Amino acid sequence: MLDIFKKAKENNYAIGAFNVSNLEQIKAIILAAQNLKSPVLICTSQGESEFIGKRHIRALIDAYKKETDLPLVLHMDHGKTFEIVKEAIDAGYDSVHFDGSGLSFEENIKVTSEVVEFAKEKGVKNIEGELGYLRGGSTIQDAVEIKREDLTDPEQVQEFIEQTGIDSLAIAIGNIHGVFKGNKNPHLFLDRLEEIDKVVSGNVGLVLHGGSGTPEQDIKKAVQLGVVKVNINTELRIAFTNALKNILETNLNEVTPYKIMSPVIEAVQNTVEEKIKLFGSDNKL
Repeated sequence: MLDIFKKAKENNYAIGAFNVSNLEQIKAIILAAQNLKSPVLICTSQGESEFIGKRHIRALIDAYKKETDLPLVLHMDHGKTFEIVKEAIDAGYDSVHFDGSGLSFEENIKVTSEVVEFAKEKGVKNIEGELGYLRGGSTIQDAVEIKREDLTDPEQVQEFIEQTGIDSLAIAIGNIHGVFKGNKNPHLFLDRLEEIDKVVSGNVGLVLHGGSGTPEQDIKKAVQLGVVKVNINTELRIAFTNALKNILETNLNEVTPYKIMSPVIEAVQNTVEEKIKLFGSDNKL
């Protein structure tokens, strides 16, 4: 595992993995990390990385690392094919996630193993696999049906880890992508997490995707049970868009971009800081 994951596991906290697609979101996350002295992962999905540019965000993160001396990790989130993950690795990402959850168990092992082999040759610090299936998307939703067969099967976990050589494992334990209307996402199957944690190698970190909207007490318990990384995207998008709508509606004559974006950055920063405190990674540099 990454050193920041090892420390998190040893001391029962988790690292926030926050998705971005523009400079303002990056700036907000880094300001939050600076303010609370917390390690963070800055993530892009396939669509986000195509919008901002993989090499462009690599250069931005390098500039911020030099300026702040923070242990910033650039992470490729939910790469669905070998080619997509390879592009991120070639662009210099520190950490990558191959999401083979839509494949059969055997095919997931096969492609994940190929990703791991290539990534390790290139010196990637963390290779994340996924076992189980997360429904939903990074939006506000009416409801998402969680099926028992979607959950990560503890009996498959050890074989998956041994066969692929991954450093971290994204699991499905009732978490979803997106936020239900009213911010009332379903509770996690924490008993399933306990079963998974019992069979996970001590060198593999557990990852909880779909952290937006998940009940806070469930996240705290999940961290106590071994989760070292929690992904947040939708709540950052909501904070961003709500703040932007507000500033535009209340300042109809304002046309200066940096004046428009200052309260937007602040809103995203506040959300990130709330999550850092929830995960317990504040003052952990």
